[in-house]
Amino acid sequence: MQQSQLDPLPEVPFRIISKTIGRGAYASIKKAIPLDAPTPVFAVKLIHKGYAMKQGRISAKQIAMEVSLHSHIAQHPNIIEWFATGEDQVWRWIAMEFAAGGDLFDKIEADVGVKEDIAHLYFTELIGGVSFMHSKGVAHRDLKPENILLSDTGSLKIADFGMATLFEHKGVRKQSSTMCGSPPYIAPEVLTCARADKRSAAAGKYSADLVDIWSCGVILFVLLVGNTPWDEPTSGSWEFQEYVRTQGRSSDPLWARIPSDVLSLLRGMMNVDAKKRFSFTKVRQHPWYMRPNSLLTPEGKVRDQVELATQMLGGMRIDLSEEPTLSQPVQKQDDDAMDVDQVSMSKLPSTQPEIPICDPLYDDWEPTTLRTLQNMSISSTQPLSRANTLPASTSRGKLSFTTVQALADEPSMSQFSQTGVPLSLTQTAKRFKDIVPAYTLARFFSHMPPALLVQMLSDALHQLGISLPPVVPNLYSDATIATLKVRTSDGRKQSLHGDIIVDRYRLPDDQELLEVRFVKVKGDPLEWRRFFKKTALLCKDGIFNPEQ
Repeated sequence: MQQSQLDPLPEVPFRIISKTIGRGAYASIKKAIPLDAPTPVFAVKLIHKGYAMKQGRISAKQIAMEVSLHSHIAQHPNIIEWFATGEDQVWRWIAMEFAAGGDLFDKIEADVGVKEDIAHLYFTELIGGVSFMHSKGVAHRDLKPENILLSDTGSLKIADFGMATLFEHKGVRKQSSTMCGSPPYIAPEVLTCARADKRSAAAGKYSADLVDIWSCGVILFVLLVGNTPWDEPTSGSWEFQEYVRTQGRSSDPLWARIPSDVLSLLRGMMNVDAKKRFSFTKVRQHPWYMRPNSLLTPEGKVRDQVELATQMLGGMRIDLSEEPTLSQPVQKQDDDAMDVDQVSMSKLPSTQPEIPICDPLYDDWEPTTLRTLQNMSISSTQPLSRANTLPASTSRGKLSFTTVQALADEPSMSQFSQTGVPLSLTQTAKRFKDIVPAYTLARFFSHMPPALLVQMLSDALHQLGISLPPVVPNLYSDATIATLKVRTSDGRKQSLHGDIIVDRYRLPDDQELLEVRFVKVKGDPLEWRRFFKKTALLCKDGIFNPEQ
C-alpha cells in the first residue's frame, strides 16, 4: 500500500530527509532532523494507528506500551536511544537514535560467520544491552538479526521494541503467553505455549526473560558460523530433535565448526528446559565470556575501531571462481505460513498485518557509493543524459585508469578481491565508518551493456527458481535503468523480499558504469546475503573486477 493512499503525515517538530530506511508490517522508519538545524540526524518511526489496529490487531495500548518500555530502557550504549514521541488522530511517531552503521548481520558472511574475537565482542555487547533491559524488568522477545544494528563507530545497537513486555515490576514477576518471534531464533517453550491446552490455567505461559537468553545463544551461534542451527525448534526439524536427543552434542557439521570452549556456553543458554537455562550471571562467569580479546581493552571497550572494521570487511568474501549453486532460495509460496511475526506456525491469529503501510522505496542506508570517485570531484551521482546514452548493443570498452583505481578502493568491491581490504582504506581511516560502509555490501559494479546485464540478472533469478515478469530496461532513464522485484522464501522457508536495482552513473570520457544494488525489504539479512552471493556467481561475467 502506498503512503499516498493513506492519511497525510502528522505535523511534527522535525523535517524528514529520507525515504524509508526500515519498516515493519504497520510502521516505517525514516531519517529526520530538527526544523531549525541541519543536525542531529535521528530516526523517526511512523505508526499508522488505524492500520495497525484494524489489520494488525495492534491496540492503542500495545503501541503505547512500546513507547513506554523503549523510553524506560534506552539509557544503555547498546540500546537504541529514545528521544521523544507524539501523535495525532491518525499517526503515532517515535523519534530515536539513528544507527548509521546499518545492520550488523549485513556485514557478516553467510555460511562463514566472523572471527572469534569479533563474535566475542558483539556477543558481550549484546549481553550488556539485554541484561540491562532485564534489570529494568523488560524483555525484548524478538531478538534476531534484523533487530541488531550498528552505530557509525561499530557499536552494537538493539532496536525494535514492538514485542517487548514488562515481565517484572516491583519484585512481582509475570509470565507471557503471546506468540511472537522468528522461528530460527525463537525459544521452544514459546511454540509449546502456543499449542498448549488453553483450558488449563497453568498452560500456555513462558518466562519472557529466559526466551531472550535462548535467542542470544542462537545469535552467538550465527555469529560464529554464519547460519542458524535449525529452521525452528520443533519436532519438524531433525537438527533440533538431534540437539535435544544428544543433549546439545549434535553431529550436524555446523556444530563441529563451533570452538570447543563455546559449546558449553551455548548448551547452557539454549537449554530446552527453561528452568535450567543459564542466567546472565552464569553467562558472564563462563570462561569463554571472560576470555582475553585482542579487540577489547581490559575495561571491555573497543581498542581500535579501524582494526575491528578492517577485520570485519576482510571477512566478506565472494570467490568468483566458484561454481554457482541453485538449490536455494526456493520459489515463494502463496502464504507466509512460516513467518511467526505474521501468521504463527500453529495457525494462531496474526499479530501483524502482511502488507506494509508505507512507501516501498527503501533508502538502503544511503545508496550513494564510489567514495573515491566523489573525493576526486568526479560525478558518480550525475546520471547520463539522453544525449550521452548509447544503445544497449554498444560496448563502452575499457574503463579509464582513474575509474579502475576508484573501484579498487570502493569497500563493496573488496569482497570480490583476492587481496582483501585495500591499503588505501586502512591507511587513512580513523574510525569504523571510514572502512565499513553504512550501506549494504550486497552490490556490484559492471560496465556491461545495460540490456545485456538486466537479461543476465533475469536469467540468474530464473535459475534460482524465482519467477518474475519480463523486465524491459529503460535505456533513457535519468538514473535507474531497471528494478527487479524479488519475492521468494529462503532456505529456512522464511519470506525473503526485496529489489534488485540497476543504476547508471556518469563517468569521465563519456563512459558509463552500472551499479547493481540488492535492497532487502523483508527477511533475514544473512539469507539475503546468501541470495546475493548465489546471484553474483551466476552473473560473474558481468561483475567488474579491478584485479583483472
